[in-house]
Amino acid sequence: MRWAKRLKRVFQIDVETCPKCGGSVKVIACIEDPPVIEQILTHLASKDLPGLQAESRAPPAPRIGLPH
Repeated sequence: MRWAKRLKRVFQIDVETCPKCGGSVKVIACIEDPPVIEQILTHLASKDLPGLQAESRAPPAPRIGLPH
């Protein structure tokens, strides 16, 4: 199973479909080296780019009374 299919199946993240228009997206790179990821994220955080901030949401509701 490809990693993109696993993301969709387990986390409901579809990296092959554009969230805005629903069109097909082609993955051209997969960066897995932690120092490179940190460098990219640090660089992006220093920019004022729309759409890069995670949307705020409430924490999950506690699961009271459910068996463990």
